[in-house]
Amino acid sequence: MRKTLLRLLRMAKPWRKNQILTVFSLLMAALLNLVTPDIVRRLTALLEQPENLTGKIILLFSLLLLLSYLLRAFFRFLALWQAHIGAWNFVGDMMSRTYEKLQKLSLKFYNDKQTGEIMSRAINDNRNLEQLFAHALPDLASNVLIVVGVSVMIFLINPALAALTLIPVPFVLWASTLFSKKIAPLFRHNQEVLGEVNAEMQDHISGIKEIQAFAKEEPTFAKMKEECRRYASVNIKANFANALFTPSIELLTSMGTIIVMGIGGVLAMHRQMDGSDIVGFFMYLSLFYQPLQTFSRIAEDIQTGLAGANRVLSILDAQSDVKQAPDAVDAPKGKGDIAFRSVCFSYRAGEPVLDHISFHAKPGQMIAFVGATGAGKTTLVSLLERFYDPDEGEVLLDGQNIKNLTLHSLRENLSIVLQDVFLFNGSIYENIAYGKDGATEQEVYAAAKAARADDFIRAMPEGYRTRIGERGARLSGGQKQRIAIARAILRDTPVLILDEATSAVDNETEEQIREAIRSAAKNRTVLVIAHRLSTVRDADRILVLNNGRIVEDGTHRQLLEKNGIYASLCRVHPDSIE
Repeated sequence: MRKTLLRLLRMAKPWRKNQILTVFSLLMAALLNLVTPDIVRRLTALLEQPENLTGKIILLFSLLLLLSYLLRAFFRFLALWQAHIGAWNFVGDMMSRTYEKLQKLSLKFYNDKQTGEIMSRAINDNRNLEQLFAHALPDLASNVLIVVGVSVMIFLINPALAALTLIPVPFVLWASTLFSKKIAPLFRHNQEVLGEVNAEMQDHISGIKEIQAFAKEEPTFAKMKEECRRYASVNIKANFANALFTPSIELLTSMGTIIVMGIGGVLAMHRQMDGSDIVGFFMYLSLFYQPLQTFSRIAEDIQTGLAGANRVLSILDAQSDVKQAPDAVDAPKGKGDIAFRSVCFSYRAGEPVLDHISFHAKPGQMIAFVGATGAGKTTLVSLLERFYDPDEGEVLLDGQNIKNLTLHSLRENLSIVLQDVFLFNGSIYENIAYGKDGATEQEVYAAAKAARADDFIRAMPEGYRTRIGERGARLSGGQKQRIAIARAILRDTPVLILDEATSAVDNETEEQIREAIRSAAKNRTVLVIAHRLSTVRDADRILVLNNGRIVEDGTHRQLLEKNGIYASLCRVHPDSIE
């Protein structure tokens, strides 16, 4: 807990001025809190001797009291204002850091995590840092200052009575320690459960089409309702413990007031203590015990904030298994010469996906990969993109091991179109232009024409400015794929990767896309993963994968003549080769 807090304070260093000003303002407000009871005590002492009172004295005390209240209000405002400036800037910075880190982590990090859970960490947990820095920590500092200051003041008034009024303090501190150890972990658990609820909700919203298509609304709702009840249950459990703790603290602190009333009354009765001092004691005790009562809430807020901070820091501390070498060099725009040399890879230990894969794709060639689902076709292109690194062997681009290249420059040489096309929630134009920084309108239109998408785009009511919804929800599968191909063509890289890029188009559209691919292949290397025979038969080479190995290599005609796996697939599925 202490290490986490110190680390957060170091990360918040750019806003140290706001923090210092906050602490200064809290100190001044705390000192002014000590002044007002003393003013009232001195005025009460004068009231016991009316003959010494004058209108000027009453006015003077009233103005002093007014001034102290005004100054206290000003410094409280300044403390809250500066605390929030620092806190919200820090929250924004932490969100940016988290997103930046998420962009750098390899796909292996995401394999066992739900999007909703990651979103909860990046947004909800970071947002809790505002509560920690703008409220909990300033309140803690302010209350500690008040407790120390009040202790000094009451000891100056009457040391013996002050010592007696402090009797409940050890019990309050013991109860607060118990809270920190036994109850606060329940609030940390709440943050974890909230992340799980977010993940479940995001999963269901993303799959709403499938939920409705399979008429699974009721069981899905029942599952979500159970998750919400679980979240409510853990909150109720934590707040029950807190509800038991808070009144207990209030009861303990009220003992001090009873001591002052009883013993102070006896001392006043025997003329051993002035009534004004007793009044001052009561006013100081109201300041003294109120912070003690709020320590439980502050402890809860600190625990909640630090629990969220630990979840955020776990992302920032995550290590990517794909790391850029310190001496990595920028790859120039190359020729697209690709070589795999005895590459082995597995997602899980003992379960090889690729087993000593070797091949060479020369610039301008079209290489097709075929094989059953799970044969490792998509894994090949994932290794080329360095989404993962091979366990053994090496991958080369234009003669250089891709591990020696900067990730940015490597991927600047590659364009990829996936089967599961991802389009952003914007216009068609924005989605195509995403492929190239500073693309002109003419370049965007030319790429759309090359992908045979220009006609259907212009037929839409708003043409290229048509907004397509989240993940392109307003477009058909074939339309989405053609936009993705246009985006890749606009990128104009030496290597074009098509992973099932024509799986969702009709035969006529596929033929148009094939023409675009043939045109694009004249000056770039094309790697094709496809199930349709018509897509791969024009390839310069077809590599057949089986159980992680390349078992056949040749042209369409050569492989048919071999009468092996490829020929068998063609006979069984004349329109596809899955």
